[in-house]
Amino acid sequence: MRRRLGVGAALVDGVLHPGDVAVADGVVEAVGLPAARGGALAVAGLVDVQCNGYAGIDLTTLGDAPDVERVDAFRRAVAADGVTAVVPTIITAAPDTLTGALACLDESRGSNDGARLLGAHVEGPFLAPARRGTHPPQHLRAPDHGCFTQLLDAGDVAITTLAPELDGALDLVRRATSRGVTVMAGHSDATAAQAHAGFDGGITGATHLFNAMSGFDHRAPGLAAAALAHPGTVVSVIADGHHVAPDVLRVIAAAAAGRWALVTDATAAAGMPDGRFTLGDVELTLADGAVRNPDGTLAGSAATLAGCVRTAVAAGIDLAAALVAATATPAGIVPPSRRPHRDLGRLRPGGVADVTVFDDALEVTTVLVAGRPTIAGSE
Repeated sequence: MRRRLGVGAALVDGVLHPGDVAVADGVVEAVGLPAARGGALAVAGLVDVQCNGYAGIDLTTLGDAPDVERVDAFRRAVAADGVTAVVPTIITAAPDTLTGALACLDESRGSNDGARLLGAHVEGPFLAPARRGTHPPQHLRAPDHGCFTQLLDAGDVAITTLAPELDGALDLVRRATSRGVTVMAGHSDATAAQAHAGFDGGITGATHLFNAMSGFDHRAPGLAAAALAHPGTVVSVIADGHHVAPDVLRVIAAAAAGRWALVTDATAAAGMPDGRFTLGDVELTLADGAVRNPDGTLAGSAATLAGCVRTAVAAGIDLAAALVAATATPAGIVPPSRRPHRDLGRLRPGGVADVTVFDDALEVTTVLVAGRPTIAGSE
């Protein structure tokens, strides 16, 4: 069935092109058609490569067979907010908890309900204790090939985050990349030299830049500075209004043009009213838009990826650049072998019709996965 999306412009190859978009049989049939009135905008479906939970659902604590239904609910919830492909993220926990969650996610991938469920992002357990953030200290581990292989064998892992300065970490990077897994640096106290060694050794980028990592001292730069300075290194950013200030967002967008990715780091609190939630073993509280652990530290977010785009634009970042940071750039972090199709994060004539439509206030109005509407009002 052919349909017009009723938009005035579309993001194609990082440029906003005027005109409407037509979709037919799961494919983007044409762009640049006579434009509809108004400021609606079509982009490739948003891609979130760090999402720990949503709508009351914590992914780290998955494990039993009935939890497949919870994963389906998670996929529908993220799709309703514009995400058509999500990398489910699990944090540091007991080994049995991690392997159980990975197995449950594998069992859930056969469904066509909501957003595409990509391979998992395993954040930890090979992290620096001094930069652990919310990760439970009792479950942190030194780099361990046996433990890491157990995780890779438990389920489909697309991305992992580790601290590159730990003894044995670079050997683990080689092991991961040989298995087609993207490695990110994070929860790290690395010096710039250690960070550069990691990037040169196969680490793709830095997880939630400036948060839970050594920073930007002008005489003793750490991981954050090295990631911005290292050519080709991708940096992910939580633009929820709490994790980084507007000035910092502008610096990131300028210093890492074309290689910064928006992520939510969302928890079960996303899409929910203020209250108490969990992230693995950790109790969380959502209040005034911020998610915190019992000692008051930020612990993930309650953000939507569309909301992160709005925050970036409100900070003065170019709209097209902010949209690329929520589509093509995070898609590039996903290993090629784990991408559901070659058009992930890109809208083009002839490409798979994973599409998100925004109104002129950058609110999501329509979401298509392979041309199929996923939310009410998308018909």
